[in-house]
Amino acid sequence: MIRLIDIHKSFGKQKVLDGINLEIEDGKTTVIIGRSGGGKSVLLKHIIGLLKPDSGQVLIDGTDIARLNDRKLNEVRKKFGMLFQEAALFDSMNVGENVAFPLREHTKKKDSEIKEIVGERLKAVGLTGVESKMPSELSGGMRKRVGLARAVALLPQIVLFDEPTTGLDPIMTEAINELIINTQKNFNLTCIVISHDIQSIFEVGHKIAMLYEGKIIEYGTPEEIQKSDNPVLTQFLSGSLDGPIGVM
Repeated sequence: MIRLIDIHKSFGKQKVLDGINLEIEDGKTTVIIGRSGGGKSVLLKHIIGLLKPDSGQVLIDGTDIARLNDRKLNEVRKKFGMLFQEAALFDSMNVGENVAFPLREHTKKKDSEIKEIVGERLKAVGLTGVESKMPSELSGGMRKRVGLARAVALLPQIVLFDEPTTGLDPIMTEAINELIINTQKNFNLTCIVISHDIQSIFEVGHKIAMLYEGKIIEYGTPEEIQKSDNPVLTQFLSGSLDGPIGVM
């Protein structure tokens, strides 16, 4: 589904990605972990084509999206859904209008069809009867659920999650983790999750990739990651101040 081949990206003199190689398995959830400011969001933006690499290839179903023009890139992006860190709902739209937005933008479905799909997507994330509520009336967890319903409105093949549990309490974090797991299974999605939440990465990930100093330094199943003796990974997972990762 997704292959990153020798991706390099710098902003001025700052090198952020330094030869990334990563294969995202089809129909699985891959979690990308790493330090704050270490390039995880930059990597995510390359996968969806918001940034182009200085060199290297970003292959989506065998097509290098870094070489596409805007029209062709927009066609590829229809395969994607994205849940942003703060859900990024439109404050001026109610819940139903938020979830319906991609359907109105990218399809010619009738209002009755859109209304039915909106109800189905909200039900899939555990919400019913909330279409008329405004985002300001929702809790943080509910906003994330609405954001996920919107992300899967067009039945994408790939969904990107940018820090989906940030700012949530432990109970709501567990609820969102379960939601990611169930949504991935129910819609047979290829999911990419950026997370700092150590418990969450082992719950939701089929594969875990550690990004450090611009490279993927470790990649494997949760069991393989937990057994790794890589000192950088070990320090990161334990949260220890002692180790090769310096504290700035």
